Amino acid sequence: MKTSFIDKKQSEDRISCLGDNKLNHIAIIMDGNGRWAQKRGMPRVAGHKEGLTTVVKVVKSAVKCKVKYLTLYTFSTENWKRPKSEIDFILKLPMEFLNRYLPELIANNVRIETIGDVAYLPVYTRKALQYATKRTRNNDGLQLNFALNYGSRHEILLAMKEMYLDINHAKLSLDNVDEQLFSQYLNTAGMPEPDLLIRTGGEKRLSNFLLWQLAYTEFWFTDVLWPDFSEEEFMRALDEYQQRKRRFGGI
Repeated sequence: MKTSFIDKKQSEDRISCLGDNKLNHIAIIMDGNGRWAQKRGMPRVAGHKEGLTTVVKVVKSAVKCKVKYLTLYTFSTENWKRPKSEIDFILKLPMEFLNRYLPELIANNVRIETIGDVAYLPVYTRKALQYATKRTRNNDGLQLNFALNYGSRHEILLAMKEMYLDINHAKLSLDNVDEQLFSQYLNTAGMPEPDLLIRTGGEKRLSNFLLWQLAYTEFWFTDVLWPDFSEEEFMRALDEYQQRKRRFGGI
């Protein structure tokens, strides 16, 4: 018998993990899959496969904590530099994940969306994502964003070009362009900016992820490799976030 992301007791005892700081949007750089596998004498792709179980754990915790948006950095525009065999394996994982867990995601009111230039992804990846997006479009719980073939510099350049075309065709006045308007040309249009960025794997950089959107986001780094990232570690990040004072440039 399949186990739901949130069992009956958890559902009855569902609590808010938000505290005083609002936590509407969490972004995660899921780093360390390859190193996790290599430490165990396994091929790198084994770490990517193991990382799927961590995605389930984190989605479960995010649903429980009533997070509204969860954005996972799944495949970057720079990841095309990796060996073809590894790329092919990674790009089949969304299909495997959705085939296995989509019914549970639907049962838990999760909505699936993607950000990034998905037109360049393999047909089987696009079809799986399109199907999941269509099946979950009426859900109004957690919005789970998969960032696939995503790069923030590319996103910003495309937004600038689109805005230029709208100005050139008199659909938009240059005088009306401000930060809020520009944000509507990004992949994340309509979403709140991330409150918290989590990066696993010990690295402390953004790796071309949501550069515009993370301007005032709180960062939390851990040495734990993504396949070892537990629900307890996730809650530790949220607990630390609640201890911080967000000033947004003020006092």
